[in-house]
Amino acid sequence: MSTTVIGGAPPKPRPPPTPISHLPTDSARLYTHIHPLLLLSLYTYQFPSIVADPVAGLAATLVPLAALQIAYVAVCLPPTGNGTGSGAGNGPASGGAGGEKRKIGEKKKANGSAGKSDGIGGRIIPAVLSVLLSLLVAAPLLTAALVLFGAPITTHHAHTLLCGAHIAFLAAIPLVYVHGVDGAAWRDAVALLLPVDEVYGGLLGAVCGAWLGAVPIPLDWDREWQKWPVTIVTGAYIGYVFGRLLGGTMLKGKKVMF
Repeated sequence: MSTTVIGGAPPKPRPPPTPISHLPTDSARLYTHIHPLLLLSLYTYQFPSIVADPVAGLAATLVPLAALQIAYVAVCLPPTGNGTGSGAGNGPASGGAGGEKRKIGEKKKANGSAGKSDGIGGRIIPAVLSVLLSLLVAAPLLTAALVLFGAPITTHHAHTLLCGAHIAFLAAIPLVYVHGVDGAAWRDAVALLLPVDEVYGGLLGAVCGAWLGAVPIPLDWDREWQKWPVTIVTGAYIGYVFGRLLGGTMLKGKKVMF
């Protein structure tokens, strides 16, 4: 009697995720330090208008925020699918262990074509797509999370939606740009299993900063800047900058531990 093997060979184990590093170019090294200063300068400049009218102020700030994030990811970060981060780059396409061997001439030709497609022009489209995905997917999810954590349900709908959009643009655009729609990477991000780098550190910093930003709202100080969601957005900006700086330096490669 013959036996039948169901399912074939077991799948290869997924390589462990690795921290993301910015591109090895002079412009990336320079702009990765300038970008946080530009973000804080933008928010500081817009802060009086955000306090005076949160809906109009946050809406006016959203477009320049998107432009700064597009510039950051396109200049500084490797786009998804180029063989960096999340354990990528160890398969056949990258010529790693178990990969297909190429002739010397073929390897040089492939590298030359990859260099052309990896220019700044080839990174703008993934950056814009990251903005669209963050706006259409991450922003509604973060808005729902804000409601679950105590945001007004029957009022201030535009306030809450714009707050979620700002957090999404800060935290999600770089993560979408480097990881794309890789389900395993996003599960690791939610489960706090990704190694810390400036991209994941920015996400963690923005979320923690927004959470801490809710502390001044119920205090009986009667200040204009305490109204919803000014302190939440302020905490997200500050937390994002600090998370990025720490994730790219002293905490790079470490895992989140509680």
